[in-house]
Parts: sequence; structure tokens; C-alpha cells
Amino acid sequence: MNHSIYSADRMTHLKIVVVALVAAILVAGFSISARTSSSDEGFTQTARVMKAGKPVVITSSGNTVVR
Repeated sequence: MNHSIYSADRMTHLKIVVVALVAAILVAGFSISARTSSSDEGFTQTARVMKAGKPVVITSSGNTVVR
């Protein structure tokens, strides 16, 4: 058994690539299935727009100054 990727032969490299590809396909399939099942439950995002009204000025003359 080769413990170094540098000294590994062609079949070892091919096995590593195949295992990585299968793992990536499984992760992608799981994430797609989890995404589609959660959208069936009605949790959709909606955007609410707030429009600006008239400008408001707030003043207060009840402040006390301590010197």
C-alpha cells in the first residue's frame, strides 16, 4: 500500500478521483433533495417594500445642561 500520493500508481489516483466524484455527487444530490422538500412546506420568502413618507423633524427642549 502506498502511503504517499506522489509515489502512487495510476490506479490509485483513479480510485481517489472516483471516490471524490461519488462523494461530490452524493452531497449535491442530498442538498438538492433537502432544498426541494423544504419549499413544499410553504416557507417562501416575500419582499416587503417600505416607501418613504414626509420628512419628520423631532426636537426636544426639555434637556438640562449641567456645567
